[in-house]
Amino acid sequence: MPGSQGISELAWRHRQFIFLATTAGLLLVGIVSYLVGQGDFADWAWVLATVIGLVVSIAWIAAAARHRQPTVDVIAALALAGALAIQEPLAGAVIALMLATGRALEERSRARAERELTLLVARAPNIARRRNGGDVVEVPVNVVEPGDQIVVGSGDLIPVDGRLVSDAEVDESSLTGEPMPVRLVAGDTVRSGTVNSGPPFEFTATATAENSEYSSIVRLVTQAQANTAPFVRIADRFALVFVPLTLLFAGFAWAISGSAVRAVAVLVVATPCPLILAAPIAFISGMAQASRHGVVVKGGSALERLARGKVMLFDKTGTLTRGQPMLSNVIVGDHFYSPNECLAFAASLDQISPHVIANAIVAAARQQSLDLEMPTSVAEISGYGLTGQVGSRTVSLGKLAWLAPDGPPAWARQASRRADIEGSLAVFLSVDDQLTAALLFDDPIRPDAARMIRSMRRAGIKRTVLVSGDRADVASMVARLVGIDRVAAERDPEEKVCVVQEESSRGPTVMVGDGVNDAPALAEAGVGVAIATRGSSASSETADVVLVVDHIDALADAMRIAQRSRFIALAAVTLGMGLSLLAMIFAAAGLLAPVAGAILQEGIDVLAICVALLALVPIRKESRALQPDQQEIVSRLFDQHNELKEVVEQVRTVADDLSDADTSIDSVKSLLVLLENEQIPHERAEEDELYPVVAQSLGGHEPMAMMSRSHAEIEHQVKRLRRIVDNIDSANVTTDDLVEIRRVLYGLYAVLKLHNAQEEDIAFSMFTQKSPA
Repeated sequence: MPGSQGISELAWRHRQFIFLATTAGLLLVGIVSYLVGQGDFADWAWVLATVIGLVVSIAWIAAAARHRQPTVDVIAALALAGALAIQEPLAGAVIALMLATGRALEERSRARAERELTLLVARAPNIARRRNGGDVVEVPVNVVEPGDQIVVGSGDLIPVDGRLVSDAEVDESSLTGEPMPVRLVAGDTVRSGTVNSGPPFEFTATATAENSEYSSIVRLVTQAQANTAPFVRIADRFALVFVPLTLLFAGFAWAISGSAVRAVAVLVVATPCPLILAAPIAFISGMAQASRHGVVVKGGSALERLARGKVMLFDKTGTLTRGQPMLSNVIVGDHFYSPNECLAFAASLDQISPHVIANAIVAAARQQSLDLEMPTSVAEISGYGLTGQVGSRTVSLGKLAWLAPDGPPAWARQASRRADIEGSLAVFLSVDDQLTAALLFDDPIRPDAARMIRSMRRAGIKRTVLVSGDRADVASMVARLVGIDRVAAERDPEEKVCVVQEESSRGPTVMVGDGVNDAPALAEAGVGVAIATRGSSASSETADVVLVVDHIDALADAMRIAQRSRFIALAAVTLGMGLSLLAMIFAAAGLLAPVAGAILQEGIDVLAICVALLALVPIRKESRALQPDQQEIVSRLFDQHNELKEVVEQVRTVADDLSDADTSIDSVKSLLVLLENEQIPHERAEEDELYPVVAQSLGGHEPMAMMSRSHAEIEHQVKRLRRIVDNIDSANVTTDDLVEIRRVLYGLYAVLKLHNAQEEDIAFSMFTQKSPA
């Protein structure tokens, strides 16, 4: 009968509250009966409540026995049986009510704590608006394929992962917890499950719904919810000591006094509801808090192990770095074309290429708002590059040896050497069979990486290790810049496992990675942490903790949450069991009757649960949220910061191009105009508008003093360059003049690069999740 089956399922789902209502009702009926002079009926009501409590506790013990697990419910069963044996039915009824209340509070607390986790599942996108020619049709999200053009209306959920065709404003709070919308430009990636908080826009789907980020998050959350049993065992481990201790204490009280009532009173106040409930509630609450920060923790055991971590190991690519190549510079050789023109040629040709470098080139061109043409007659020369027609020009893009078979010119050799020294990748451009430019790419360090390392040290991490398959010099450079203690470079997956095993002797380990080759090391570490935003499903499935946001400093928040949850769990257990032990002493001395002890224990339970629920209180972030006007300042200056990187690179380019044979310094004069009219005003705006915002978040102006000193040095060097140029006779430029100009330019370039990196580390990474250009 479907109706009766539905009622049965509903009753089972709410069994803890039915248990509470039944015991409370019987206790109340007994009290009323007693007050009206029906003492026998009152005793029967209380006996029935006691028997129900005894049956339920025996069922709990049997369930634990089937799983071969110790349980503290043995004490509750003995207390109930003892109350019946000494004919104290009221005490038994109060104990039953205490057990029922504890379980009901646990269920209520668990539901409240898991609400943050289940919210992600409930918000999964179902519908997509796909463009078919000139029409827009609503289709189920599971039929969307990569390459489809998707239209997103204002306020709509983004159904699948994709790449923007136009600029957009997106609310990513459901994934990152950040309340302010994020401004994205054409070419940026959008993630499923986020919300369009601006005008309608279009994007090109890059994944199916099943392979999009939101679906992977839902799978991870489901797995985390299914793996909640371990933190119940944290409490039950105490049963191995606490149950024998309680029985000995009760037996001692009985033997000394000769009264079984004292033994039952000891068992009543020893009923360890604080031990049973406090740890699970605290750890579930911690998991809920971590999910709000974009970190899915797969069970309380993982949260507890994360809290104990002392040695943290990192993969490099995709973990401390972005994991995607980004255009860092365009070096023009023959000066027939400007850097932007060369970039437009390369991006036009690469529009139809699926290569990861092609994506970086096209994204860079779109960020510069360059006009691109659709290429024709495109042919890929396997292992060398790409060639085709862009307008009336023949454009080729690829390796230097292919584009300059008779030997490269000096500028190309210098660009190739520069890329090798800096650990970058050089791709060369040819226009109409003339070698024209070199495009340099690097995998930039995450702007929040160094701040995350510092936060981890404050959270108790004693040692950090970089484990990478990359070259030793590149890995060492990254380690120095972010503050890593040890570098283990050029390691394959098996050797990464050996490094984790070696470091395990120094303390509990935490391994952070994002790729398939990291999965074995993640499994070997005490806690494996996967970055799921660009990582593989293999690493996410293997890991104990998964970051579903693309900023690694969320891991520092998760560590602090784990440590606080563990501290609160221990505090709640210690407080509750401490009070219970004190009550046991009073009961053994005959100062606490079974009924009074049961009522007192009920109060202790509620107090311990209230302490455990403190884990739901949000942690204080190291950087506070910004007001809308402050966010506008940060976003505006961050955009200018990225735009002016081209001016910074031009400083080096002008210096490199100055030769002793030059008789003109027009390029230096043009650069000076940019520095005086764009760079210096930007630095002053940062000093006046941005730095006060950052200082307020950091708790004072002193941390920004070094940055302000850099501003002064930049302005000093620009004025110095202006004095040199003004004092040079343009008609008689000497070698000494050129040497002096080069010296100032190289010094200015070094100061600007260092200053920009520090700003991204200290200031911009705190308030924006956009990648530096």
